[in-house]
Amino acid sequence: MRPSTVVVIGSNSFSGSDFVDLLLEDPAYEVVGVSRSAEKSALFLPYRQHTDLGRYSFHQLDLNRDGDALLELLAARQPRYVVNFAAQSEVAASWDHPEQWFQTNAVATARLGNFLCRQRWLERYVHISTPEVYGSCEGNVTEEMAMNPSTPYAASRAAAATMLQLLVRQFGLPLTIIRSTNVYGAHQQLFKIIPRAIIKIRKGETIELHGGGAQVRSFIHIRDVSRGERVAMTAGGNGEIYNLSPDSDITIRSLVQMICARMGVDFARCTTATAARPGNDARYVIDSTKARAAFGWAPEISLEQGVDGVIAWIDANWEAIVREPLEYIHRP
Repeated sequence: MRPSTVVVIGSNSFSGSDFVDLLLEDPAYEVVGVSRSAEKSALFLPYRQHTDLGRYSFHQLDLNRDGDALLELLAARQPRYVVNFAAQSEVAASWDHPEQWFQTNAVATARLGNFLCRQRWLERYVHISTPEVYGSCEGNVTEEMAMNPSTPYAASRAAAATMLQLLVRQFGLPLTIIRSTNVYGAHQQLFKIIPRAIIKIRKGETIELHGGGAQVRSFIHIRDVSRGERVAMTAGGNGEIYNLSPDSDITIRSLVQMICARMGVDFARCTTATAARPGNDARYVIDSTKARAAFGWAPEISLEQGVDGVIAWIDANWEAIVREPLEYIHRP
């Protein structure tokens, strides 16, 4: 059978590149990657380690500046599936220029959805969203929870979800929305908490714990999320939202303590408490019962196994990683 074409928007992102990597392991798929930046090395793009990339093509297109070209590409390729990872995603930085977050996460997404809802060749549009739209919640946070964003980033993502669900109701957009908790793994951006902590420990630097690290988060390995996204792509319901989360949560403080223990260093000597960030949700944990029941999906990689994998990746690529910036660099 001829492979099904999947267009992955945001293919150079951490989550997007892992999803591409997973799809390329299956000859049933031909993948078209789209990202605003040029392709990076295999250090950050795991799919580039494949010896045969004959089923993969890449197009450097910006969701905002190259919107016409992106829609022309979609019309020419007529993919069976479109999976959109593209977003301005940093929470703290969204306070500085919220209009940029809304332009990418809401306006450009609305244009894309409006185009896709009129294409008969499309079987499924998978929109990768975020639990940030729920705000800081206690208890059992399911897909039916009302959106209550507390940052410009979360507000822009909530606006996109509202628009896309409107297109489902009015025009039958074949939409599935995925919201996963904090993803991590090898090849992740180095400013994220897990790789950043490991690198600072290796360099003998102090790890800052905002608000003392009291925030509760649930970390899920990127490959577990990619598996959930793939099954949702083929079996998800129209207009349905699926949360993806691990079996337990952890405070940032406890996470860093665990990393220190696995690296054989003293937690107290490696860390310092700093002021909390504005709008930083105290709790960021969601319920994934719906996806587990619908797809038989469940996370397979424990946090300890996953952290060990990130440590091994950093150690194996230390000479290249130590030359990379450790801070977030914003691109409008």
